[in-house]
Amino acid sequence: MALDSDEEDKDEPEVGVNERMCIVSCKAMAPEDVIRFVRGPDGAVVPDLRRRLPGRGAHVALSRAAVDQAMRRKLFARALRAEVTGPADLGAVVDQLLAKSALGALGMARKAGQLVTGAAKVDAAIRSGQALLLVQAREAAPDGIRKMDAARHVAAASGHGTVIPALRLLGADELGLALGGGNVIHAAILAGDAGSAAAKRMQALANYRGEGPGSDPGDAREEREGTATETGNEIGAPTERRSRQDEGRGIDPAQEAEA
Repeated sequence: MALDSDEEDKDEPEVGVNERMCIVSCKAMAPEDVIRFVRGPDGAVVPDLRRRLPGRGAHVALSRAAVDQAMRRKLFARALRAEVTGPADLGAVVDQLLAKSALGALGMARKAGQLVTGAAKVDAAIRSGQALLLVQAREAAPDGIRKMDAARHVAAASGHGTVIPALRLLGADELGLALGGGNVIHAAILAGDAGSAAAKRMQALANYRGEGPGSDPGDAREEREGTATETGNEIGAPTERRSRQDEGRGIDPAQEAEA
């Protein structure tokens, strides 16, 4: 899933058709599976999510653990062939940029009429087969999660393809600000250019955090404290477990029914 159009890195040796070498794992990866970094004018490491900044690039797998390890092992200086500086929390900086990109894309999808909110509208969009991806706030109540899971499986059983994925990556306040205010707990991304772009950015954020469909955010936190691993979560698998946040931060079911 590409965050934006990719431009060739003419300063780097080719490792395959459009592939990029992760400086942490030394594995060749597709452009959509890595994050490009460049050295800024002040010598700082700069994330280049759109892959448009000039200069030599260093690529790291789309994983918070990989970015943290690249900083810890001082791999950027070697890859960029220059002295560089960078924040110790570069992994968190990239996370914020990816979240901002995802939220902006959700807002564009809403304006294009390719995103609906509210439990009733989202349920209808899922059951009719219109939804590409279910977005739920971290505060979603277990009962609301179960109802949406049921709708996803009913839609698949009715011949609307595979069970659509569900992601709980963002808070209700973040979703509310991006989608015009209010208490947003459930949202469905619909088919279309803007909807597809929003789904891709949500998947990128999920892969980076290690919180793809069916994963536990707690596992991702533990992984970031250890060694980097590849994260290749694909949209398309149902969410079968509640995250630890969901278990302890559910909202009132009556309130969720309107969100």
